[in-house]
This record gives sequence, C-alpha cells and structure tokens, in this order.
Amino acid sequence: MGKPTGFLEIRRQDPGAQSTAERVRFYREFEIPLAENEVSRQGARCMDCGIPFCQSGCPVNNIIPDWNDLVYKGRWKEAIEVLHSTNNFPEFTGRICPAPCEASCTLNINNDAVTIKTIEHSIIDHAWEQGWVKPQSAKKKSGKKVAVVGSGPAGLAAAQQLARAGHSVTVFEKNDRIGGLLRYGIPDFKLEKRHIDRRLDQLRAEGVEFRVNQHVGVNLPAAKLLKAFDAVALTGGSEKPRDLIVPGRELKGVHFALEFLIPQNKRNAGDHLPESDAISAKGKHVVVIGGGDTGSDCVGTAIRHGAASVTQFELMPKPPETENKPLTWPNWPNKLRTSSSQEEGCARDWSVGTKSLSGSSGQVTALNAMRLEWKKDDKGQMKMTEVPGSEFSVQADLVLLAMGYLHPVHEGLLKDLGLKLDARGNILASDIDYQSSVRKVFAAGDMRRGQSLVVWAIREGRQCARAVDEFLMGHTDLPR
Repeated sequence: MGKPTGFLEIRRQDPGAQSTAERVRFYREFEIPLAENEVSRQGARCMDCGIPFCQSGCPVNNIIPDWNDLVYKGRWKEAIEVLHSTNNFPEFTGRICPAPCEASCTLNINNDAVTIKTIEHSIIDHAWEQGWVKPQSAKKKSGKKVAVVGSGPAGLAAAQQLARAGHSVTVFEKNDRIGGLLRYGIPDFKLEKRHIDRRLDQLRAEGVEFRVNQHVGVNLPAAKLLKAFDAVALTGGSEKPRDLIVPGRELKGVHFALEFLIPQNKRNAGDHLPESDAISAKGKHVVVIGGGDTGSDCVGTAIRHGAASVTQFELMPKPPETENKPLTWPNWPNKLRTSSSQEEGCARDWSVGTKSLSGSSGQVTALNAMRLEWKKDDKGQMKMTEVPGSEFSVQADLVLLAMGYLHPVHEGLLKDLGLKLDARGNILASDIDYQSSVRKVFAAGDMRRGQSLVVWAIREGRQCARAVDEFLMGHTDLPR
C-alpha cells in the first residue's frame, strides 16, 4: 500500500447529506459527495492486511485493496478499470448496496471500516465525468442468439457480458421501461434513473436490443423464445409478495409495497397516471409493516407525500445498538441500523405482530397489534409467542405491506416451460452452470436464489453469462 500508516493517521469520513427538512421536499438524490482529495485520503486508510476479507465479503469479489490504493495515488483511470473488471454497474452498488465488504474490512475489527462504498461510488462517478466509460463492442460475432428475460441488474449484467462475448442479445421486459426493480422498485432519492439510462445507452451501443411491454408467458409465449433463440436466460425478480393473512386484509387502503412505490416512480419519470392508480399518503396516518429496505423505501416516499404520521413495525426483536465484533466479524452483523428515510421522521417498533385491521365503510382506519416475545426452543431455534394482555391499536389510514417476497411468480412463464423448482419455490439451477431443468434455459438472480441484494444479482448475471457462453461455444473467456 502507498500509505502503510494511513489507517493510523486518518479518520473515517462519510459523505454529507442535505438536511431532512430540505430533502423531503424532493425525490432526487441528496448525498453531498466528498471532494476528490478527501476520497483519496480515505483510500489511504486501506491496510496492507495480508488477507483482504473485504473481497470475500463482497458478492462480486471486487478487488477492493487495489482500487483503494490507486485512488490514494490519484490513478483514477486505472481504478475504474480494476472496478469494472468485477462489477458492471458500480454506480448502482455504490448507491444502494448495504456494503457487506465494510463489515468484513479488517480495520472493522477494532476501528471504523474503510469507506469502501463511498470510494466505489466516487470512482465510477469520476469516470463518467471524465468520459472514460465507453462501449466495449465485441470484435467478432459468434452467430448465436440469446434471449434475456428480465431487465433488472441480473439481466443487464448478463446481457452486457454476453454481448461482449460476441452473441446477439435481446432483452425482454414486461414493463414499459427497462430496469426492472432498479427502475420502479427503488425510489429516485436512492437511485436517480439517469444512472440506468446512461448504462442502457452503453449496452445499446454494444449491440444489446431491448424490447419493452413483452411479458413472456403472458403476451409473448415462452415457446416462441425457445424456438427463436439458441439460449434463454431467465433473470426476473422474486415478485410473489408475502401477504398479511388477518381479518380486515380486504379493506381499502391496504396495499403491497410495490403498489405504492411503482406509481410514484412513474410519476417521477413524467407519467400522468389516472387518479385510480394513485395511492397517496398525503395527510394520512401510514403504517408500514416490515423493517427492511422496501419498508424503508415506503417510509421515505410516504414522508415526501406529506403523511400525517409514519409508523414502521417489525416482527423481529430490536437488534443491539452495536454488534459483537469478536463474535460476528467478518460476517454481516446483527445490529440496529437506521436508514436515511427513517431519519426523516418515522416511529419504529419491534417485536410487533398484527392481529387484525379495522375499518369503516370499507376503508381501513386502525391496525390492531400485540407484543411478541422471542425465545429459543429445545432445538435452539427462535420462536415467537404472544405476550398476554399486550394488545394495542394504532390509527391507520394507509397500511403498506413490505414483508418480503416468497419466490418468483409461477403462473405464466415458469409453468409454461415446465421448470423444476427448489424447496423454496425458486427455479432449480446450480450456481455452477446456472442451467434449469429445461435444456438451453438458464436462470440467475432472484428467480434462482430468492430475493436478495442488487450486488448478488450482478454477480449471478455475470456468472450466468459465462455459463451460457460456455454452453454455446464449448469454452469461454468470460470471467467467473
């Protein structure tokens, strides 16, 4: 490393942000980036630790120490080349990845981890500003055609890798715009869609064709793809949401999270939606059930709508304020985390279960809940029991269900192809060859592994592309 004592001399510095009062008035990103020289100083904190656990903690195995050192030395162009060698879309991960690499950082054992996510974010933003991100078209065409179904991060990564290997790639997307849940599931205040559009221009220049409003298995027969293409990669999302089965679920004002988030993202994109499609939180008492990223996205969006109040309930117990590093490092720790949306004004409560929803004239008005106690059973597994006499109610004009996703939708595409599923309802395929039970059909991303992080989707898309290339050509030069 260029600065062996950097971690002793320089303290961690994170980017700033516009105040909560200011940023809740708009939907764009609000982070205030570090200056270039300060990012370089942060790169100097990377230790010459011998075994870089950050790389194994990163699902795409980013070569983190190398580009940290290059940034410290001001060699930004080399840094983006190293970063792009493992990650097709660092502007996505640099914004919305929870950074398991930082949890695995050796410095995190007894100090503040290196600002890996910030440095990654800065490298790619600097590269775009300098015009270093250019199309990388294949020098030779293979004559093979590949269909990629789904245009989220797994699909885009697979499409780009396959196009660079010389194949003719067509991406099929059921929605009216490309990007999957990057486009319509993640709010603009976390990821502005110009970042996606910029990458799509690059992919088109590399030869990737995009077809929107093509819902394979619904308005486009799956058999048609099998006939027209040499290989098909299924890279859609895990879109079967976990439902809340309680009395009152049928009341108006109770919605799955994406029913609330997608219309807002469409409005941000300039679409004029009918009033019947608009779910507004303005002036309402909003309850979000689910404490994960999707729940947090609902919180931030509801606050920007002008909700009267926002309450977020989590079924699991409240995590500890700080992790037990000697016990958990280098793994992802269980500790209390507060998102930027939760900072903006949200009441949070843990170990809460919903008993029922009450309403008037068919509209939800209250959520009835109870406290839960979590204990280990004889097998050491955590089990919940209701605390007697702990029932309570909260006012609720809008209830948003953000409790996760079970598996991909089975109706249509998966059933039409007759694909075998694993025990959790995902497409059965290994992470070695990514082949499904149907010849020349491959699966990657959330459809294969279940709901997960964007960075896992990119990894799976890249590895799936390698498997497809090897299947088509008998060998492959794509990285694994």
